[in-house]
Amino acid sequence: MKAFTTISSRIVPLPIENVDTDQIIPARFLKATTKEGFGENLFRDWRYDASGAPVRDFILNNPLYEGQILVAGKNFGCGSSREHAAWSIADYGFKVVVSSFFADIFRNNALNNGLLPVVVTDAFLQKLLNLDRMDTVTVDLAAQTITIDGTGEQEGFAINGYKKTCLLNGYDDIDYLLSIRPEIETYEQSRK
Repeated sequence: MKAFTTISSRIVPLPIENVDTDQIIPARFLKATTKEGFGENLFRDWRYDASGAPVRDFILNNPLYEGQILVAGKNFGCGSSREHAAWSIADYGFKVVVSSFFADIFRNNALNNGLLPVVVTDAFLQKLLNLDRMDTVTVDLAAQTITIDGTGEQEGFAINGYKKTCLLNGYDDIDYLLSIRPEIETYEQSRK
């Protein structure tokens, strides 16, 4: 994984509540075993009609909206526990997903795959969803803040300390253990 520091970006608003993992990445696209290539099918059934033509009104098909921060409605990532949902969002190019509530399994899958889920209040979420398409937002993981750059409005967010360390350093679980190998060896030696 790449180290996560600070992301400043325009947002892509998806003001839909209760988005489940099958809507994020439909089950028929789960045949691959590597993380690459899932982004092309992110929100597949919303992005394309039955004939495979892009749905003109869907936000990801609008070239005016681009960014590394997806802002979604409440209860994002509910449904099945498929890790592919986090893979598809990250593979599409998003680094952060903001909502006022995430399903626990989705939140953990996102964190395990270098995708930062940021929980904000309902009121702050509405401010984000109502931003102009050119407005930018900054997510500072070290400070645990999300800021609307144009107004300076800011909100803090919580994150597990271990997962924060992993994201800041670009570690997966194995990388983290390797980073503290000397401490582990010292501990093992003291227990002989």
